[in-house]
Amino acid sequence: MRREAPLRGALRRVLQLLALYGPGATTLRVRLHRWRGVTIGEGCFIGTDVMLETAHPQLIHIGRGVDLGARVLIIAHQQGEDLPADGVAVRIGDDVFVGPGSIILPHVTIGDGAVIHAGSVVTRSVPPLTMVRGNPAEPVARCGVPLGRATPMREFYRRLQPIARR
Repeated sequence: MRREAPLRGALRRVLQLLALYGPGATTLRVRLHRWRGVTIGEGCFIGTDVMLETAHPQLIHIGRGVDLGARVLIIAHQQGEDLPADGVAVRIGDDVFVGPGSIILPHVTIGDGAVIHAGSVVTRSVPPLTMVRGNPAEPVARCGVPLGRATPMREFYRRLQPIARR
């Protein structure tokens, strides 16, 4: 990885600190992370105390309508590794719900409409419209509809189909 200018790195960390507890889960926090270099689509929600890759925020791509619950941690690189060819190490699709306290590790793609259960550790990619949970996160259900703020919970639960355990 290329080393960045010390002042640029310090500015990114100050913006990260402001975003941790600042107001505006759909406005100011989103804007602060964009200024840091994270690609974030429209209509996203970023909960309190969310940590998005402190050193290389440009390695994260977040789609439209994504909800990141409180204390989510996204790590997009490991010390000494090269940048991915497309410049993105963590890609989160549209209409994804990431529950509070979840951790997403490098080299993960989360498909559109996926649901990450609270407290899960995502170590590998998640297919679209799939609910995962645990450490490491494993698929537990197929989602008939994304769990978005506009989706009634009754409709989400009605369309949820458990995945048979082996």
